Amino acid sequence: MKIIVSSAALAAVLMLGAAGAGAAQDSSLTPNFGTATLRAGFQPDPHVVELRAGGDQDASRINGCAGMVSRAPDYRVNYTAGSGLALTFRVNSSTDTTLVINGPDGRWSCNDDTGGSLNPGIVYRSPASGQYDVWVGVFGSDTPTARLRITEME
Repeated sequence: MKIIVSSAALAAVLMLGAAGAGAAQDSSLTPNFGTATLRAGFQPDPHVVELRAGGDQDASRINGCAGMVSRAPDYRVNYTAGSGLALTFRVNSSTDTTLVINGPDGRWSCNDDTGGSLNPGIVYRSPASGQYDVWVGVFGSDTPTARLRITEME
């Protein structure tokens, strides 16, 4: 039996396969709570953003991630490296939150709990210049308030 596959069907299958992990999170969308342009040595440090965590996308589609996040990033940081200091992202909330970041190199970083608390944090020891797309997730369907802190001082 001969199987004939149209080029459109083949292209669709290839696109689905290429989407892979993180396909539910879309960095091309406008961030829910804004964008910051930060240069090494930025002031004030920490840079703080109030936002609502959570969403309807399961972050576990990305290997090692957890929680429910939105499709669009919650926040975007365009960062210019140069100080030799680490770049740290932390979330503070009264609810158990998660943190998902797509860095300038296209790699995903995730954290659930850090420092013995239910608040997540991710540290880039040698941060690269470029775009950091940030999602703050939760377990369940709540959308609690959260505070995203970005610092070079920790």
